Amino acid sequence: MSRASEKRGDVKAAGGVKPGPPFFITRKQELGLRIKASQGIVMNKVPTSLVIGQPTSFDDYVRQLMIPTRVLELARKASAIRFSAWEAEAIRASIAPGRGKEKGLLRKILELKARKDDSHPPYIRVACTGRGDYDEMAAAEYGYKLDGGGEDIHKGEFGSPVVLELWPAQHYSPMHSHGMTTGIIYCLSGQIDVMAYDSLKWEAKKVGLLTLTPGQCAWLDGERFAVHKVFCPMDGGDAPVGPDNLLNDSSNYAATFHVYLNQSELPLVRARPEPDTRDEFTFVDEKTHKIVPFPTYSDISWSILRKVMADYAGKIGM
Repeated sequence: MSRASEKRGDVKAAGGVKPGPPFFITRKQELGLRIKASQGIVMNKVPTSLVIGQPTSFDDYVRQLMIPTRVLELARKASAIRFSAWEAEAIRASIAPGRGKEKGLLRKILELKARKDDSHPPYIRVACTGRGDYDEMAAAEYGYKLDGGGEDIHKGEFGSPVVLELWPAQHYSPMHSHGMTTGIIYCLSGQIDVMAYDSLKWEAKKVGLLTLTPGQCAWLDGERFAVHKVFCPMDGGDAPVGPDNLLNDSSNYAATFHVYLNQSELPLVRARPEPDTRDEFTFVDEKTHKIVPFPTYSDISWSILRKVMADYAGKIGM
């Protein structure tokens, strides 16, 4: 646990001070939610695990029983994905705080996102298909070529079915819903906490809290576990990250691999994001507590990010 997390966890509700972000819970409540998640959330009278795993006991088997087969197949296909040593280190270098020419591309994107939206600490969405909003910026800076694209308020594309998300230490998402999609959240590196909720509203009941480490996979399907908040609990430096300090002071990060499938994958090209599909999710604004639509534009494409990473690896001889 980071020093900032320890400071956050030391807050006592009994002292008249409310617990702070990301989950606004006391340590006692956190323990209860973790126990609840480990025991399984009851579905169709059967306790069901939020994490996909290979059963090692009768109880484990029961908790895995109600996980849909289609979700298990997505997890199986992702189970061998790993970062190479140079990929992991290149991301770390790019996300680390820096000044001038020492500042990496990912840190620049984080700073730009924090200026645009100060409701929560930013994280990076990497589209594994299509383009990202900051592809042009990266291409101009590093001398890459891009395919032609239309002009819009967003430079990228929405609705990528496969997304890599990079979570700087102590940064977190708002509470959000993935609509009626079916998908997985697979941890590639670092560590993330996932809080599941029973609905999308600020006062929603907290269903359970779990931690994912590399190789572990959470899931969602329709209305089941569709609403959650993600937090990277790794060491982010001395200053707590939150509404008054949107960027950490650390190169630590977690990486998660996300897959989202719509209920019906129709061969249609839509001009606008479609609600309740991966084109558009919804979230609760951390400041206004209102439900807000989130067209799923990504920040950068994997093809561009990998070129940046390869350039860095070449410079340091990896």
